[in-house]
Amino acid sequence: MTTQTTSSATFRSDARHGDARRSDVCIVGNGAIAKTAALGLSQAGHSVTLLVPPARAGQEGAAGGEKPWDTRVYALNHTAHTLLSSLKVWGALDMGRVAPVDAMDVQGDGAQGGHLGFDAFGAHAGTLAWIVEDSNLNAALDAALRFAQNVTIVTGRATRLCNGGDEATVELDDGSRLAAKLVVGADGRESWVRGQCDIGVDYRAYHQRGIVANFECEKPHHNVAHQWFTCKDGIVALLPLPGNRVSLVWSAPDTLADTIMNESLGELAIRLGEFADEKLGLLKPLQPEAVQAIPLRLVRPHSLVAPRVALVGDAAHAVHPLAGHGMNLGFGDVVDLLRVLGERDAHQGIGDERVLARYARARKEDVLLMQLATDGLERLFGANLEPVRVIRNLGLNLLDKLPLVKRRLIAHAMGR
Repeated sequence: MTTQTTSSATFRSDARHGDARRSDVCIVGNGAIAKTAALGLSQAGHSVTLLVPPARAGQEGAAGGEKPWDTRVYALNHTAHTLLSSLKVWGALDMGRVAPVDAMDVQGDGAQGGHLGFDAFGAHAGTLAWIVEDSNLNAALDAALRFAQNVTIVTGRATRLCNGGDEATVELDDGSRLAAKLVVGADGRESWVRGQCDIGVDYRAYHQRGIVANFECEKPHHNVAHQWFTCKDGIVALLPLPGNRVSLVWSAPDTLADTIMNESLGELAIRLGEFADEKLGLLKPLQPEAVQAIPLRLVRPHSLVAPRVALVGDAAHAVHPLAGHGMNLGFGDVVDLLRVLGERDAHQGIGDERVLARYARARKEDVLLMQLATDGLERLFGANLEPVRVIRNLGLNLLDKLPLVKRRLIAHAMGR
């Protein structure tokens, strides 16, 4: 186990002498949601231990020169923007690599496919969302953590989670222990913390993979995010990046994903021309070429909490990426966890069962709505039946003509 103490972290005992290293909160995870939770909880006055796994070989990345564009990007909504701004993280982003989304253009399938459009003007907002690379977001969070009060970063592998009544203890493979009044599981959709708590999970495999890559586009994208709902080919989205660049997120059926991953990115660009030629012109892969394929599934834990444990991010819910809101749900978790802990009664500890129950109730509606919406849309547009095709395209066209309903939908998606 290695430790990195930021600023003035203090503990009541020393793990090197066999005792547990104690803090108010132990967060397990190394992604953006884990780091944001660490910052938020430390700024709320709690001592925090952030447990991260050892870096894999080659994970450090190359230094110097212009950084290639990440294949993994997030469409961050206003909830994320407000939270990151309050933690002094948003201002630390490289804004030259952040693109606003001023409008969305959604197309149905078939020759008479439906259409649905959203724009910032109609939503009474300056912008709908911001496209941010994973590396840009994590670099800003890492910089903020270096100056955070009461945060200690511990590198190690967790082997066991025990609940001892007044505190929970995370045991590491080197024999050391981390004790805290609250453990936050922010360790992804295959969450170790969730498994240690024996929290049951409902899975639904979509038999799709999210193919992500970046391209230059011949025509300006005007900060418009484009999405095409097809039946046999899945869901194609092209999100704006700064300049004449776009980021692809293609939720492709497994058989098509296999074919695409065995082709060059030039051949993928030709495939995308079927959808994008009219609006974006010729697409060319960004250099150096990079592509990833990520298996897609719905993960619905039976509970977001356990004794002295709270789940956030993908550990608490993993949804289909068609709406681009998986990361935003995680930021919403952090917002509600911070609010509930801050509003607890003076006699209640941060790991109190009643406090954690309030957190679970606070997240229930938002998470359930997003799960139902993304899963329902995937099922609807995956049905290869002509009557269903007609109805869904008519539904898109009807919704496009109902400004009040559209405004409500986009306000919810924006986190407002």
